[in-house]
Amino acid sequence: MSKEFEIAREFEVDATPQQVWDAVTTGTDGYLWPMEPPEPKVGGKGPFGSTVTAWDPPHRYTNRVEDVEGISEQTVNQLDYTVEPRDEGRRAWVRYVHSGIFVDDWDNQYDGAARHTDFYLHTLREYLAHFAPRPAAFATFDGPEASKAADALEVVARALGIGAGDTAVGARVRVTGPDEFDAVLDFRDPYFIGLRTDRGLTRIFGRNHWGHPVGVSLHDFTPGDDIKECEAAWQDWLNGVFNQS
Repeated sequence: MSKEFEIAREFEVDATPQQVWDAVTTGTDGYLWPMEPPEPKVGGKGPFGSTVTAWDPPHRYTNRVEDVEGISEQTVNQLDYTVEPRDEGRRAWVRYVHSGIFVDDWDNQYDGAARHTDFYLHTLREYLAHFAPRPAAFATFDGPEASKAADALEVVARALGIGAGDTAVGARVRVTGPDEFDAVLDFRDPYFIGLRTDRGLTRIFGRNHWGHPVGVSLHDFTPGDDIKECEAAWQDWLNGVFNQS
C-alpha cells in the first residue's frame, strides 16, 4: 500500500552557509556519491530526473521527482535543504527533509532510509569539518552474498580490528583492512561504521539489516591516488572476510 513518509533532521555545523551550499549542490562526491549538479534555477533539471522547485543560494534548495527511476518501491521523492547562518556566518544551521511516497514494504523502507540519513548527514559534517572544499575520488561496492547474514557487519568489524564494543567513537584505532593503517573511528552503531584518515573517509554500511549485502564507500581526497586500485584492494579484502568467516 502506498504511504507518504517524511524524514526531517536539524543540526549545526562548523562551516559557513556557503560551504554547506556548495557541498549539497556541487560537492556530493565528498560525502554521498557523485551527482550531476542541479541547474541553478527554479524549474531547472536536478539529479536523477528531478526538478528544482526551490533555489535561493545559499539558503534554500529543493528538488522533487514524481517517478523515481529504477526504484520500484518508491514513487515521489523530494529533498529539501534550508541553511541559515549562526555566529555571524561562521557556522551554519541546517534543516534537511527527505519526503515522498513508498509503495511497498513501508516499515522496512522507512527504517533503512531514516538510519542512512543519519549516517549520510554525519558524513557531510565530517567532510565539511576536515576536507571541504577538496574534490573527492569516489568508489562504492558491495560484499558477496554471504554478507547478507544477520551478523555480517559485526564480522566486518572484527576483521577490521574494531569489533570490541568498548571502542569509543572518536578514538584512534589501528585498522586491519587491505593493509594496516591508523584512523579515527568517527561513527559506530549496529548499522554503520565510519573511519576517517588524513586522506579520506571510509564508510561501511550494514545493509544486511535490510536484506542486502554489506556495502563500502570510499571518499579519497588525496590528489593523484588511484581510486580504482583502492577499490579493488578493499573489494578483495571484503570478499576474503566472508570466504573465511
